[in-house]
Amino acid sequence: MKRTILFFLSLTLFLSGYGQAYHTLSGTVRSARTGETLINASVKVLNSDEGVSSNEYGFYSITLKDGEYEIEYSAIGYETVIEKITLQSNIVRNIELPDEIKNLETVSVTANTRGRTISGTQMGVERLSTNEIKTIPMLLGERDILKAIQLLPGIKQAGDGNSGFYVRGGGSDQNLILLDEAQVYNASHLLGFFSTFNSDAIKDITVYKGGMPAQYGGRLSSVLDVKMNEGNNQDFELSGGIGLISAKLNAEGPIQKGRSSFLLSGRRTYADLFIPLSSDTSIRDNRLYFYDYNAKINYKLSERDNIYLSGYMGRDHLKLGQQFGMDWGNITGTLRWNHIFNSKLFSNTSLIFSDFDYNIRINNSSNDLSIFSEIRDINLKHEFQWYTSGKHTLRFGLNSIYHTIKPGEVTSSGETSYNDFYLQKRYAWENAIFATDTWRMLPWLNVTYGLRLSSFAVLGPGDFYEIDGDGNITDTLTYKKGQLVKNYINLEPRLAVSFILNPTTSIKASYVRNVQNLHLIANSTTSAPTDKWIASTNIVKPEIADLVSLGWYKNFAGNRYEFTTEVYYKKMYNQIDYRDGAEVFTNDAIETQLLFGIGRAYGWELFLKKKTGKTTGWISYTLSKTERKINGINDGAWYNARQDRTHDIALVVNHQLNRRWNLAANWIFYTGDAVTYPSGKYIIDNQVVFYYTKRNADRMPNYHRLDLGATWVLKDKKKFRSELAFSLYNAYGRENPYMITFRQNEDDPTKTEAVKTSLFKFVPSISYNFKLK
Repeated sequence: MKRTILFFLSLTLFLSGYGQAYHTLSGTVRSARTGETLINASVKVLNSDEGVSSNEYGFYSITLKDGEYEIEYSAIGYETVIEKITLQSNIVRNIELPDEIKNLETVSVTANTRGRTISGTQMGVERLSTNEIKTIPMLLGERDILKAIQLLPGIKQAGDGNSGFYVRGGGSDQNLILLDEAQVYNASHLLGFFSTFNSDAIKDITVYKGGMPAQYGGRLSSVLDVKMNEGNNQDFELSGGIGLISAKLNAEGPIQKGRSSFLLSGRRTYADLFIPLSSDTSIRDNRLYFYDYNAKINYKLSERDNIYLSGYMGRDHLKLGQQFGMDWGNITGTLRWNHIFNSKLFSNTSLIFSDFDYNIRINNSSNDLSIFSEIRDINLKHEFQWYTSGKHTLRFGLNSIYHTIKPGEVTSSGETSYNDFYLQKRYAWENAIFATDTWRMLPWLNVTYGLRLSSFAVLGPGDFYEIDGDGNITDTLTYKKGQLVKNYINLEPRLAVSFILNPTTSIKASYVRNVQNLHLIANSTTSAPTDKWIASTNIVKPEIADLVSLGWYKNFAGNRYEFTTEVYYKKMYNQIDYRDGAEVFTNDAIETQLLFGIGRAYGWELFLKKKTGKTTGWISYTLSKTERKINGINDGAWYNARQDRTHDIALVVNHQLNRRWNLAANWIFYTGDAVTYPSGKYIIDNQVVFYYTKRNADRMPNYHRLDLGATWVLKDKKKFRSELAFSLYNAYGRENPYMITFRQNEDDPTKTEAVKTSLFKFVPSISYNFKLK
């Protein structure tokens, strides 16, 4: 017994001494010019393998043995700061990094490598800043975040000029899009040609296309996490621009210098203002425009506490004469509180609001018809980051969302008004708890493992149905308000491993399971405001996906070049498709129009990037296959998903000609979309009816396009900068088909002809941008 007591006493003294021999360096990294926190800034111990990155709120923590160290603080676009410290107790160092003074030989304007580190375990992640995408030529000169990420491997655009995207075989609804943690359900303007994100208000863009961390959930394919600027707390700044179709203005500055700040940003298209001047009376009453506003304020309560309040509102308006009108848009709001408990424990608490709705108005001489649909969320999120030691970083928390879905409300008025029609509202309560540990197991081995436990409670009131195999209703179950209809509980494990072969090379592997309980019912391959969200029910089960990835990462030529290759395989369950001839938009029992089955997607991604020098850029290539297998479609055999594309190539080049001129180009090629063409026809009552057999067995023509751009800096003074940006979208005038339809030949009705519709040929643009510092 004495020996046992002595052993445990010695062990306690040893552990106590061990604890005293280590201390923690922590703090927040900010921009010296604006006071904004810097995401993913590098904090490295020189002459060692020790180092960490700041989190999404700028906080960092690193635990080291007692001693003297040189600490290097760095971030892309900022000068590096090196400090000598003597660590004998816990130290707080809040660091401000000055803006980088670039010279022509070292300028870099392409995507950075914050997501593609050699030692980190995270796979399939890309991070961009608005400075890194501003030179990429885009449609009508708009700096569009969603179109920029479509140039990365594994991310495919939904169509010509469209801001929708597909990731590793998933549908467009399988991407979680967040703006300051608030979900954006429809992230496009002008029927999909522009995104809702005004680049002047955006600070950071992170895309997880595989192996997303456990704090994210609710979607199968990817997470697009967009952070808004916090506002300059040092000086007032005014910036803006005017282009061919839109103008924007951004103001930011201190409320109380060094302690609080604000951001106000607005954008609007104005082509509609000139329509009334047209001599053509048939278009004089038409309208099509959008606007969006971003606002944010933040306040530093103390050295340990910060409060942020941010909001977004955007809306589109479409009007065709006096007969038809439609408007749609998003509203989001986030109230966030950051608290630093101590040098190792950081917390974030957020109350989040999100709303998307559309309203359609149809007017004629006898009645006025209105169609309204909406989805609304109230969301509470609370999480902790615990830097337990130099080897472990834990992240854990909870998330609770209450969903209210109005699928459709049809009302009418006038002389011959109809009975009002209301599709049933649906209610659901979604909850999750999650935990992740990043473990530096060995100098050459890093492991991240985590678990997300999610539940989705379908709630009354409402009628829920039982159906047979042919989609016929066999029973109707009625539930009262707040009564539990069905509760889906799922475990979502995560595992990622990084094997460091040498300082410039690593191999990574990951596995992740994701669950999705909200599903988009769409009538086209592109994003439309009238697409309808539905929740899981007693019949519509949660979609589930298991994704396995393996990758090889290599930096070479003095870290000027980066090469990455990844392969993946994704198995999907409870996938949704439509019965032949389905009617989904006016059907209250929508389950009767749907079929369910499995899916699979697999592919190989290659990415080569040059990061520094006068000429920078990248080339990405994706070889992939995406299929579905659903009883009732294609005789139960595998068939192509509509987002299936075999080849996808993107080439991006930027060249800094001199201090005033920057030239840019990108070239895109991808295999034509999978479509269903008629395989025959027959005539009923002198009307031609087309006959269809296998679904998605045909292909649109291959797509390719070259875009050119140039930026001319007019003035670049200490207090004022201005520039002209030129672009030519589709420079060699390729008439890529937007859709192909079939009709009878006017001269010979026995013949059927295909008609190709193209949207864009040559689209030049010019815009003026300025910044008053």
